[in-house]
Amino acid sequence: MFSLLLKSLALFPLGVLHALGAAAGWAVYLASPRYRRRLRENLRRSGLCPDEAAYRRILRRTVAEAGKSVLELPAIWFRSHAGVLALLRERHGWEHIEAARAAGKGIIFLTPHMGCFEITSLAYAERHPIAILYRPPKLRWLEPLLQSGRARGHASLAPADLSGVRALLKALKKGEAAGILPDQVPGAGEGVWAPFFGRPAYTMTLAARLAQTRGVAVLMAFGERLSWGRGYRLWVEPCLADLSGAPAEAAAALNREIERIVARKPEQYLWSYNRYKTPRGAEPPP
Repeated sequence: MFSLLLKSLALFPLGVLHALGAAAGWAVYLASPRYRRRLRENLRRSGLCPDEAAYRRILRRTVAEAGKSVLELPAIWFRSHAGVLALLRERHGWEHIEAARAAGKGIIFLTPHMGCFEITSLAYAERHPIAILYRPPKLRWLEPLLQSGRARGHASLAPADLSGVRALLKALKKGEAAGILPDQVPGAGEGVWAPFFGRPAYTMTLAARLAQTRGVAVLMAFGERLSWGRGYRLWVEPCLADLSGAPAEAAAALNREIERIVARKPEQYLWSYNRYKTPRGAEPPP
């Protein structure tokens, strides 16, 4: 029944889905004190709002954008691959992809929880193979929907465990691509504490370890959500962070790079994500 509802929503114009999403975002914000508190605290403490007026302006937009990120999923997951790619109005930086491929390099795409991060891998998978690291959902009935929505074109999914890491390494060694959400909180033993917008955040070490693989290019990717349901603008650019250092140094450099990307469009970052939690079994931050 729920799957049928999502597939029905996929038929709506993107502008309608975004309008519904903005309304849903405000409904959740007003109804959930915990959600509201986390979103506001993460945004306020980010340092991206120079004054109270800017904070309130970005907060209003953030609440709406968070809702859009959910209601746009039916369109991204259940329209045809060609129909999804038709929503990409602009592509910037594709030359970096072509340069890496021409050099025979594997590509690591680092895509933060920002904008429509689902569409970035689908854009690449239209032409080339990519293995996407993902965490299986806690609700088992969501798994087949997620699989069908993400594993399209030349995309395959790699679970966030040892077998998934092996799949990413195998893809990179073949000169293919790997997609990672670099700001996803890893499990205990899979990360280190590093500053993220001035606060300690448990940060994955996997991205840096993979970046140290020989013959690999590291690119940042971001699917900017355009206003009024007009579609998306894809940004691809080289990662400026030095990920070759020790784990703590590389994690701090990675977080600074994510901060750089987020600062360009802070209202589209998922500030409601529990980025600063202590994973079960991990030592708390010093």
